[in-house]
Amino acid sequence: MTDVVYEKDADLSIIKGKKVAVIGYGSQGHAHAQNLRDSGVEVVVGLKPDSTSIDKAQEAGFTVLPTAEAAKWADVIVILAPDQFQRHLYKADVLPNLTAGKTLLFSHGFNIRFGYIEAPEGVDVVLVAPKGPGHTVRREFVAGRGVPVIAAVEVDASGHAWDTAWSYAAAIGGLRAGGIKTTFTEETETDLFGEQAVLCGGTSQLVQYGFEVLTEAGYQPEIAYFEVLHELKLIVDLMWEGGIAKQRWSVSDTAEYGDYVSGPRVIDPSVKENMKAVLKDIQSGAFATRFINDQDAGAPEFKALRAKGEDHPIEATGRKLRALFAWKQQDADYTDGSAAR
Repeated sequence: MTDVVYEKDADLSIIKGKKVAVIGYGSQGHAHAQNLRDSGVEVVVGLKPDSTSIDKAQEAGFTVLPTAEAAKWADVIVILAPDQFQRHLYKADVLPNLTAGKTLLFSHGFNIRFGYIEAPEGVDVVLVAPKGPGHTVRREFVAGRGVPVIAAVEVDASGHAWDTAWSYAAAIGGLRAGGIKTTFTEETETDLFGEQAVLCGGTSQLVQYGFEVLTEAGYQPEIAYFEVLHELKLIVDLMWEGGIAKQRWSVSDTAEYGDYVSGPRVIDPSVKENMKAVLKDIQSGAFATRFINDQDAGAPEFKALRAKGEDHPIEATGRKLRALFAWKQQDADYTDGSAAR
């Protein structure tokens, strides 16, 4: 049985005794910074002078410093910028101000796992990764709950890196739900695989193919949208609440029987073999290299794939339907494919 760490197992005073710089104020950055502050931690936000997030951070009451100044000031430097930008930010602003005794903290192990960032001697390197989007991390904290976290220590120069990691996890609310130990390698490889094979890539492709099959067979696109996309949330919520077994228990006998006999026809053993190939590319670093090389070139492949996805007929159908019904997206932070990025 995996050991789970809770608030009672951590010492909040450790992180409250340190100065923390949160580098980045996006989805995770704003949540970590606000939760830390509400837990009594001294926090500044580090941003580039031209960052569009400066106003948001200042409006939330934070002192905003240039990234290099924030890194110099802090005992704990939390790097929450996007993966493809972290190594540039680190080399230019963080590394020159990274002295022995400080802690470098990540919420995703990508740059450490694939060698894009290496810390100097004497610096603790830890990971605290909430298992949910930043807005959920913040909302759950405000509600008095928390999002589960996983934590890892890559370098324990001080001998107290785990204590710092768990203290930080408590301060952002993660140990209200519980924390589990992992490694940078395990977190990175499983996170990338989950995103690509199931949560994002696998699910998106499955939904698009389902929509295409129904509409190409002559069914109304609006009906197809309801059947393969809208109702997906209802099914996933049931899985989230009680596993696949609860989902099968909750649906009709017809749906459950169809699950058993038709699921393996669609997701057949070849899909598992393709998943293994995806995992192999992640483990070998091939995916990381492809992603970073494309980003360094101005992201031509990424942008072309994004445009292709946004042009899929299911998106136009969804926008039309969501505008007509009371269940349309109400989150002010959300912009669909039709909006400027």
